[in-house]
Amino acid sequence: MSSMRNAVQRRNHRERAQPKQREEKWGILEKHKDYSLRAKDYNEKKKRIKILREKAAERNPDEFSYGMLSSKTDKHGRKIQARGNTSLSQDAVNLLKTQDAGYIRTVIQQTRRLRLKMEEEYLLVNGGSIKVLGGGHGAKGGQHLIFAETREEQESIGLAQAKRDLQPSVGDRLEQPDRIEDIEHGLNTSGQLHDDPRHIMLRKADCVQRLKQERAARKLRKRGNESRQSKLSALNAREKELLATEKQLGFQRARMSNSIGGVNKAGVKWKVRERKR
Repeated sequence: MSSMRNAVQRRNHRERAQPKQREEKWGILEKHKDYSLRAKDYNEKKKRIKILREKAAERNPDEFSYGMLSSKTDKHGRKIQARGNTSLSQDAVNLLKTQDAGYIRTVIQQTRRLRLKMEEEYLLVNGGSIKVLGGGHGAKGGQHLIFAETREEQESIGLAQAKRDLQPSVGDRLEQPDRIEDIEHGLNTSGQLHDDPRHIMLRKADCVQRLKQERAARKLRKRGNESRQSKLSALNAREKELLATEKQLGFQRARMSNSIGGVNKAGVKWKVRERKR
């Protein structure tokens, strides 16, 4: 009879789904399978705690074994066991430190190249001035030294440079448009009057547009300079840290080979005794 009852297909009773409103308000509801896993984990931990309590209650305070002499515990009373790692030999450690030193030297060279490239880019963007031999020392940015054979050649080069400095460049002429006040009064760059009001309005609009473009270019140039300066400072700091690391690594290798002295754990300074020659 039971076999016939099992042969009949019966309905699978599924768990009711959680309504959408309750899920938004209370979160995902715990299902029966979630509760089963949580209860199983709780019961296993409960059994483990019970066994530990029994061991602690039945512990013999006079119990001793020689393994207790070599075993260690931390400040919480937990036993510290070896992980099975074997210590490397002195030659292997020295070889590894040599490889580390080679890698650090490679990174230092890369960082130095980047720093020099950023410095050249910064000088190219900001521009450099020409310094004549025996001239003033007030030049900003990069400097270009010119060596003259005679005193007369030096003076002629200085005069030519002074003339070039007095004459405005093409970029300066472009960056200095007509003033708005002169345009409003109807004056052009040569001081002549314009009678056409449309020409005055066009010149004024052109001047305003150029001023806006110059202001935007100045902001962009300033932002770029700040970014380059921050990158340069970061590269300088990184290079200093790598140099200090290389120095410390070399000191460790020298200590391992007993080629230099140092300070021991007791704070006593010592040095390698060299053979008299």
